[in-house]
Amino acid sequence: MSPSTSTSPRLLAEKEVARHCTKDSCWVLLGTRVYDVTSFLRMHPGGEALLLRRSGKDVSPEMEGPPHRHSENARRWMEQYYIGELDRDSGTGEAQTARARRKAGEQTVRETGDERTGKRVTEEDENADYNRCSPVDLDKDLVDWRKPLAWQVGHLGEKYDAWVHQPVDRPIRLFGNPLMEAGTKTSWYWVPVVWLPVVFYFSWYCYTTLGEGTTRLNLTSGISVPIHKYCFPLLFLLGWFLWSFIEYCIHRFVFHMKPPAHNYYLITIHFLLHGQHHKSPFDGSRLVFPPGLASLVVGSFYLILCRTLPEILGTSVFVGGLCGYVMYDMIHYYLHYGSPKRGSYMYGLKAYHVKHHFEHQRAGFGITSTFWDHPFNTVIPNEKY
Repeated sequence: MSPSTSTSPRLLAEKEVARHCTKDSCWVLLGTRVYDVTSFLRMHPGGEALLLRRSGKDVSPEMEGPPHRHSENARRWMEQYYIGELDRDSGTGEAQTARARRKAGEQTVRETGDERTGKRVTEEDENADYNRCSPVDLDKDLVDWRKPLAWQVGHLGEKYDAWVHQPVDRPIRLFGNPLMEAGTKTSWYWVPVVWLPVVFYFSWYCYTTLGEGTTRLNLTSGISVPIHKYCFPLLFLLGWFLWSFIEYCIHRFVFHMKPPAHNYYLITIHFLLHGQHHKSPFDGSRLVFPPGLASLVVGSFYLILCRTLPEILGTSVFVGGLCGYVMYDMIHYYLHYGSPKRGSYMYGLKAYHVKHHFEHQRAGFGITSTFWDHPFNTVIPNEKY
């Protein structure tokens, strides 16, 4: 949140800004505005090293580009880390005199305000916004962040879509009930802990069953072909491929549906499913599927396959899809919190996904791969980072 116009910014000397150039404390400049981006280092799509190399320096050229111009959402996001203004003349008598005059003027304004409102304004209150670097303006935002959001967002109506796509660096509380709130969160490691044993067991079961040589696929009433155990890797990869398509479709047509402005319930459902992730993209506890939703998707996928194919073949395809789901959740988490090596595949994928959050919310629906974005023409324009 930018500081209000009723208070003067905190002044910071050039030497002080230059000292903050480590992972533990990283400050940058945008013109004369100073930002503490320490908490953003790991999230930056260009990686920690790129931001650290510019610590203590003006990043205005990088914000404007080339290689790319940062979006309005990216600029709005940066304001959450604003801490003050650069004092280029710090230490000179002229600057000290100017600061003294400014302080005297502020005292006059403060006293005038006291006479009108009867309130006592302290220096600590005056600087609270800068010291706290609050992510959102609690008094001006469209929702009350001090209360659970689940039942508020439906009332936003036509303002919801614009609001939900203006990301903030702030944890979200959906429900007031502690048990309901806990049910919406999942630590990233529970995904492999729960599902990888299932993948290993069914992989072994399918491979050994196919190895018995009794499995045949009926093509017509009188024609069938044997399915050898060496077909299992192909069935596994087919399942993974099908999951990538399901992942794309869910992300595009369910998670990114635009709920009708007049429908309170659809807006609420959209926010619970995916909108809250776009509003707070770095809330780590909500970056993976909640257990209930994951079980529903996985179970439905299994039932459809077993009704379409012989059970053992359907299970073989299913286990590949389940492995694809695990990889999807892990990669998604890494794209938000990892710092991949510059030039690597994951580096490009992270930049691609962050652009989906900050600028191209109606494109770039692929998470683990951009494969399906090409045939459906939802590819984000290519920009180098």
